[in-house]
Amino acid sequence: MTANEDDRNFVTGLDNREVCVAGLGVSGPPVARALLRRGARVTVVDGRDDEAARRGAEELRAEGAKVVLGDNGLPAGTGLVVTSPGWRPDAPLLAAAARTGIEVIGDVELAWRLKPAEQTWLAITGTNGKTTTVRMLEAMLRADGRDAVAVGNVGTPIIDAVLPGDHGRSPGILAVELSSFQLHWSSSLRPHAAAVLNVAPDHLDWHGGLEPYAETKGRVYAAGAVRVVNCADPWSVRLADACGDPSAPRIGFTLDTPGPGELGVVEDLLVDRAFVEDPRNRAEELASLDDVVPAAPHNVANALAAAALARSAGASSGSVRAGLAAFAPEPHRISHVATVDGVDYVDDSKATNPHAATASLASYRSVVWVAGGLLKGAEVEDLVRTAGPRLRAAVLLGRDRERLRAALGDHAPEVPVVDIESTAETAMAEAVTAAAGMARPGDTVLLAPAAASMDMFADYNVRGDRFVEAVRALQAS
Repeated sequence: MTANEDDRNFVTGLDNREVCVAGLGVSGPPVARALLRRGARVTVVDGRDDEAARRGAEELRAEGAKVVLGDNGLPAGTGLVVTSPGWRPDAPLLAAAARTGIEVIGDVELAWRLKPAEQTWLAITGTNGKTTTVRMLEAMLRADGRDAVAVGNVGTPIIDAVLPGDHGRSPGILAVELSSFQLHWSSSLRPHAAAVLNVAPDHLDWHGGLEPYAETKGRVYAAGAVRVVNCADPWSVRLADACGDPSAPRIGFTLDTPGPGELGVVEDLLVDRAFVEDPRNRAEELASLDDVVPAAPHNVANALAAAALARSAGASSGSVRAGLAAFAPEPHRISHVATVDGVDYVDDSKATNPHAATASLASYRSVVWVAGGLLKGAEVEDLVRTAGPRLRAAVLLGRDRERLRAALGDHAPEVPVVDIESTAETAMAEAVTAAAGMARPGDTVLLAPAAASMDMFADYNVRGDRFVEAVRALQAS
């Protein structure tokens, strides 16, 4: 039986099937609605019973779903579980399903099984850079005239992009952002092409260590998928070789001069030596560094990864350049806020782990670093050792700032450090004021926390907004 036949049988088998949707978060409601449209009898289960959960429950009940709040038990008669990505395998409901042989899948796996046969998926995973790359890829594909949509953690739920919309059809091609959680719950995913941008320690408590976390990322290199590989990231290379299909093309991207089968940089140009007629003797210009905004090294790597995926689907070189010109970076990603008294202020609140902060700091010559928050067990010694020569000073806030201070004391003892001990209401304003007092003309005051935000702020967006507000106030003073 072919994969398409398996998927058709799955779809027809949903009619009147008892399906449990685990979680009433971001992915739960659209998954429940998609299943209801396919004729399933849907029960949504969530341990929360707050006002937001009750509002969501009422909406789904009005559409025909049963919703159970305040209880994470497995409903009787369940034949399939579709889990929210963040639910751990040892959650009681999922563990009970596994013990009784009930299949557990995620929203991405469900979308894959429900998608039209002619729809193409280009998949992107990695510890950092996923959202930027998937947005760049979407812009390149649209510039090429494709009916393309970016899905995942970028606004459009993936399940909505595989079902016919108001015009009666689904998008022809998806730029798919995939987390390690989503890949864990996917078993039959077969994208046309896939990229692992990078791998660094993150979510290790969920996966049980770096090795299983990385191997879960490697699932994106499914049978037949074109393997897009970051030549500078050992894990990306290793996973493409260990998890990918050796008969599928392997396309590298590099910030150096590319070899045959690679995309890279020559002087100030992004060039392609993979999707050309004679890769050994020819290269095709795709764009210039000026077309990449911002042109920080890690963002150039994102652009090359997106270009490789777009080219794998037949996009022209001109569409790569046009897509980069049309691309607008998401907020709080290495975003220039203002220049005040000769000092640049840059918001990279999305740098929520040491790997991302390392890349951000490497983009500037002399930095007053604003950092701190929840490190989630991540090590910071390598980050500080690497960044130390670039640091004019550091301003630390958040619960785990003492670990950053200790690392600075060990690896950059000459760097002045200011601790901000205030509450969230005033901490960022005080941090910006302290940073401004230590910065000199030509420096960059950079918010690149290397940590999550939830100890002080609702999320990294709120943290970044507070930084921007503080800089604007400084600018106006």
